Amino acid sequence: MPPSTRYAKSGDVHVAYQVFGEGSVDLVLAPGFVSHIENYWTEPDFARWLLRLGSFCRVIMFDKRGTGLSDRVTELPGMDQRMDDVRAVMDAVGVQRAALLGISEGGPLTALFAATHPERCRALVLYGTFARFASWIPTDEEFDVFMQYIDRDWGSGASLPKFAPSRQGDAAFQEWWGRFERLGASPSAAVALMRMNRQIDVTDVLGSIRVPTLIIHRTGDVTVNVEGGRLLAERIPGARYVELPGEDHIPFIGDNAAEVADLIGEFLTGSRPTPPADRVLATVLFTDIVGATERAAALGDRRWRDLLDTHHGVVREQLTRFRGREIDTAGDGFLAAFDGPARAVRCARAVLQEVRRLGLEIRAGVHTGECEVMGDKLSGIAVHIGARVAGLAGAGEVLVSGTVKDLVAGSGIAFEDRGVQVLKGVPGEWCIYAVAST
Repeated sequence: MPPSTRYAKSGDVHVAYQVFGEGSVDLVLAPGFVSHIENYWTEPDFARWLLRLGSFCRVIMFDKRGTGLSDRVTELPGMDQRMDDVRAVMDAVGVQRAALLGISEGGPLTALFAATHPERCRALVLYGTFARFASWIPTDEEFDVFMQYIDRDWGSGASLPKFAPSRQGDAAFQEWWGRFERLGASPSAAVALMRMNRQIDVTDVLGSIRVPTLIIHRTGDVTVNVEGGRLLAERIPGARYVELPGEDHIPFIGDNAAEVADLIGEFLTGSRPTPPADRVLATVLFTDIVGATERAAALGDRRWRDLLDTHHGVVREQLTRFRGREIDTAGDGFLAAFDGPARAVRCARAVLQEVRRLGLEIRAGVHTGECEVMGDKLSGIAVHIGARVAGLAGAGEVLVSGTVKDLVAGSGIAFEDRGVQVLKGVPGEWCIYAVAST
């Protein structure tokens, strides 16, 4: 579940922010050029990366005024107002002193804040950023080309190769990137932001930064030249500089995206954090009411809703009994996870028997495999296989994959062979078994 969005008041402007994570260190994340904090969570890689930060920090992130969910403004803010916005967000959360993470165009802001307000900054992390705008777009010709892109194609996601070349050709990611552009700022606002950003140069204040500083830059960064990161390292007293391989500018993209987060965690906490598991072996159970549409039509909306609520209560009671965890409820079916396949099978059988007392029949499918963890949710091919197995079941049947049958050997559960099946959208052939009624 993504964190709630709240608003801090900075003068007359409302600045949108979110807080998540339970680490001992408060970390304020200043975004790049444009942002939309709610849209972040719709991209799985981005969500995973943020959760990794949240495993060792309490993360506070915001949309700069004029972008994302923050108030649109008639005049774009200078650095003074932007620093006021950072302080307003910190005050709203109740944080007196925090580490700052400046990503891309958020770097100059956090660097200036650290130099100006050391009493509110305990550490500074700069990723893929610069002191002067020329490290991003060095020539007038290149600047004009980007302005033309904003004017003609903003929101298409066609700028993706200039930010994440490794995802070039990924249609789904380009679609998300296009939405990121549209939600981040309107074309006219993006043009105005770029014209203001072009004036950024905080080189002269770098020597005044006195807080512990970590600088991370990828050698082949296609957006911000690596020399921009090296200049920061030269000018900030005592800064630690880490240069990683890669061309992607976006921190959560690339083979070393997890390392970027872990370097930040090690710098802020003193030890390399143990990342949250993003894959886990689990047994998934899918249930579905047979003939739900016909039954709903016969009963009418209110009576059907009452029956469905009772059904859900029965299923949840059995999940508790067999140590299952509810993952999702879509309409009249359940997706649940178990740490043991035998418990999942017995739970399915118990649910089948209990809902019959309500005059309902269900079908169920069980599969064990490696699942991707997204917060409280599970996804991945193992989940798809479980759904396909359930789809093959008839009324009153519990079907399992061959994996489950093999893992529950010795449990006393009996099976009937249903042969080899091809599961839609899943490679290979699968041995399917029905749980015997006895």
